[in-house]
Amino acid sequence: MTSVKNYPDISPVSAGIKGRCPRCGEGKIFRHVLGFRKQCDVCGLDFSFADTADGPAVFAMFIMGFAIVGAALAVEIAFMPPYWVHLVLWVPATFLLALVLLRPIKGALMAQQYKHDAQEGRLTHS
Repeated sequence: MTSVKNYPDISPVSAGIKGRCPRCGEGKIFRHVLGFRKQCDVCGLDFSFADTADGPAVFAMFIMGFAIVGAALAVEIAFMPPYWVHLVLWVPATFLLALVLLRPIKGALMAQQYKHDAQEGRLTHS
């Protein structure tokens, strides 16, 4: 009889934001900035199922668009600075916000894929 290890009930959002394995909550999921490891070093979960595609970028763009455009409008209304000030403020802010958002969003989407056993869509013929 083989024993099955019980893994804790991990919140996929929490695990993804922390960059931890969605099964055990301990191992790291990222090999480098945005690339997934092949498997978890702690529990051995194979990460080959993970394919977040453009999802993280879409969510990041929605969040950044709301934040950056809102802030730019607030600065414009309050101070009416020249255009070069907007350029100096918002281009670096956009890049920094993208770097901050992409990794946790990608991790959270990968953990959601694991939790819900998401797979590529297939057509079945009856």
